[in-house]
Amino acid sequence: MSDFPFVILALGFLSAGAGLAQGQPEVQKHMSLYNRPNAVPYPEHNAYSPAREKLGHVLFFDPRLSASDWISCATCHNPGLSWGDGLPKAKGHGMQTLARRTPTILDAAWMKSLFWDGRAETLEEQAVGPIQAAGEMALPLAEMVGKLNRIDGYKPLFAAAYPGEGISEKTVAKAIATYERAASVSTEAPFDRWIKGEKQAISSAARRGFVLFNAKAACSRCHSGWRLTDDSFHDIGVAGDDKGRGALFPDIEVNQFAFKTPTLRNVAWRAPYMHDGSEATLADVIEFYNVGGREKRASLSTLIRPLNLTEQERKELLEFLETLSSPVQKTEIPMLPK
Repeated sequence: MSDFPFVILALGFLSAGAGLAQGQPEVQKHMSLYNRPNAVPYPEHNAYSPAREKLGHVLFFDPRLSASDWISCATCHNPGLSWGDGLPKAKGHGMQTLARRTPTILDAAWMKSLFWDGRAETLEEQAVGPIQAAGEMALPLAEMVGKLNRIDGYKPLFAAAYPGEGISEKTVAKAIATYERAASVSTEAPFDRWIKGEKQAISSAARRGFVLFNAKAACSRCHSGWRLTDDSFHDIGVAGDDKGRGALFPDIEVNQFAFKTPTLRNVAWRAPYMHDGSEATLADVIEFYNVGGREKRASLSTLIRPLNLTEQERKELLEFLETLSSPVQKTEIPMLPK
């Protein structure tokens, strides 16, 4: 997509001082690119119900879904850490350090693929991946089902959520996915209030940062839409030998060292950054892009180039990114079945 609509949108907002300026049809036309949706989407095969969310909530926080009985989904996807873990790289079974940082599941209901390399196409598929992964929760799925069947308190929860389906790999996956869709939704941020017309929701420096985001810095080429991600994969020049999506598609050069574009919702709360946690702060991330990445490879995205942002511009861009943070939904730790 061309940068032009985004530039028009940004400049239109500034000239209007708050939101849409009259007589600017291009601004109005592209306003919807940043509008938050009104409802959470659920697949037909796993429609929402309170019973399904309740079961998924309990399973998400239950460490008995791991071989060690001490790692739960929430261990790595902590709601208080923007649904991540705050570590440069994840810790798995036996406290071993994994190769990649834990990706956030914030706004997971809208994700088109999961994991840094996109190897899961649905939340249901993603939900059981870490449970059975040897380096993560290390519990074979057959053993997980047996474990849950031995916990009497789970039986009525599964019966209410998935009548007649019983306790199985599929119902566990569907319940956890339902909870993730329902619970991980970001809330309205100052940026959202600004594009809706609240003049003072963000500072003048942040408004200038928004123009930079869409124009000179061209962040919007990959961080687009209301979640500020294209849900695609790019080699952005992070140093290292992890080929990312390239391990799945070894014959496609553009996929080598390519990783999923993360959402920028609540990004200020998710340090450190990149798939390997190699950038400590958001200011470091901006400088990473400003110099055009750290590693020059044949697979490097053509979108990565030196930006030549001034120190003041880097500060304004940072101030805009901070307007994307929103209050966290209240999350309760559930009582676990016995």
